[in-house]
Amino acid sequence: MRISARAQRIEPFYVMEMAKSASAIAREAAHSDMPMIYLNIGEPDFTAPPLVQEAAERAIRDGKTQYTQATGMDALRERISGWYAQRFGLDVPARRIVVTAGASAALQLVSLALLEAGDEVLMPDPSYPCNRQFVAMADARAVLLPSGPAERFQLSAAQVEQAWGAHTRGVLLASPSNPTGTSIHPGELRRIHEVVQGRGGVTLIDEIYLGLSHEATYGQSALALDDQIISINSFSKYFNMTGWRLGWLVLPEALVPVIEQIAQHLFICPSTVSQYAALACFEAESLAEYERRRAEFKARRDWFVPQLERIGLLVPVMPDGAFYAWADCTAACNKLFAGRSEYNSGMGQANRDQPPGSWEFAFELMKHAHLAVTPGRDFGHADTSRYVRFSTANSMVQLKAAVARLEALLT
Repeated sequence: MRISARAQRIEPFYVMEMAKSASAIAREAAHSDMPMIYLNIGEPDFTAPPLVQEAAERAIRDGKTQYTQATGMDALRERISGWYAQRFGLDVPARRIVVTAGASAALQLVSLALLEAGDEVLMPDPSYPCNRQFVAMADARAVLLPSGPAERFQLSAAQVEQAWGAHTRGVLLASPSNPTGTSIHPGELRRIHEVVQGRGGVTLIDEIYLGLSHEATYGQSALALDDQIISINSFSKYFNMTGWRLGWLVLPEALVPVIEQIAQHLFICPSTVSQYAALACFEAESLAEYERRRAEFKARRDWFVPQLERIGLLVPVMPDGAFYAWADCTAACNKLFAGRSEYNSGMGQANRDQPPGSWEFAFELMKHAHLAVTPGRDFGHADTSRYVRFSTANSMVQLKAAVARLEALLT
């Protein structure tokens, strides 16, 4: 069977490959005194709160399971609009909001609507791997620009201006970012958008972790800058609805019918039951619970990051949002692999001429500490072999146990 060149261009999703290996080891460790601790997947350990679950049950019981319009239920678009007003003080009309089958569908729709074959989209390196694959699926190309601690692992206006070429169509940013949990400073974001607008391009920004911002400086939506910015958002992270597959886009008004037409063909509509459930996300009781959970995520960050640094896993930029810690494991690797002439990663080292990095380190943690983390390979090429991503979307009990295991292995 012939496989399309497009499919062959898509890179592996190593996070999921690591998860499979972790599951295999976990089965062996399940009945031991050290079961696997998972700090690898970016999924809240909280589930949808009671009102949301009850709304889903009620929709099923009442037979509200048929198609909605492709842009989503008007009532839900209005609730999202109201949330922007309440949380951010922004006037985002419901007519500019399109509900989607998760943020993944939102990115696919935007990529298909705006990108031609051969177009280029500038993105930071490191960044979430699936974002660049959506660009590739539209036969365009993601151009990754090295973005280190000095830039908060984000693009700068100067980088965008220098890298802009004849085929550049725009930028795809994420604030807060996966894997780093860092956001773009509002002033820098404004300057980036001015560069993009000055060249007739488009600014796309992934804001799926925006609700989980921990610092006032960074907790504002890019939509405050301009109604030409396209924002991608989701019910997965702040609203704790990962498997419900529901997200949304905020678009320039002229783009809404274009996205609607593509969505009609690709998805017909987002999940109807999920939409009815999501209406309850914006009830006062649910919002209060989400804020309590946001405070819990911050408390985990405030405890966990200093603990990592204490045992030699340095986090060069304190995450200001999401639930990740992007830690440099260089010193830990030097200690762990000192004197070893050979080592076995379990899935093979990418380059035998290079010293062990985060890929090998992650497998050592799985095998000897029964701790699953995510190596930097997925997130780009600019020094990512030095970094591992820890997800703090787990209980404080589990985080403390993870630190104890790390300490036992590394000290």
